[in-house]
Amino acid sequence: MKKIVVMWAMLLLPFSTFAGEGYVRVYKTQGEFDMVRDALQMAIEGKGLVINHTNHIAEMLERTGKDLGATKQVYAAGEQFEFCSAALSRRMMEADPQAIVVCPYSVAVYTRPNDKNVYLAYRRPPETRNAALKKVFAEIEQLLDEIIRDAM
Repeated sequence: MKKIVVMWAMLLLPFSTFAGEGYVRVYKTQGEFDMVRDALQMAIEGKGLVINHTNHIAEMLERTGKDLGATKQVYAAGEQFEFCSAALSRRMMEADPQAIVVCPYSVAVYTRPNDKNVYLAYRRPPETRNAALKKVFAEIEQLLDEIIRDAM
């Protein structure tokens, strides 16, 4: 039931996409962080993928900032999910064994202090001249894009 409520709530929220730097694709929506995060998790799992790890980025920065003398709050809330697609990752690494560094894929959800928006983002695969690898990278980016759009 929780999944249905979250999905309907997310359908009613406006969203937009904007390109960040070349290494990232960022989407913006409105809503409660927890609901957007849960929708993102469900979108990943809905593709038949398993989240290997959840990084609690905002909490880590808050905790370590004190030790570093940093006072700026970067995120009000922020998490990152790591996961892989066995099929895409195999094809990627068959095309170039060095592509092991691209796995796991990650998507992030975060809010900024004094900003009512919730942001979803993914790291874009790197540029390559290897045609087979370029094709798989395009499929990985399409997967990541679909996951975020499904979450919104």
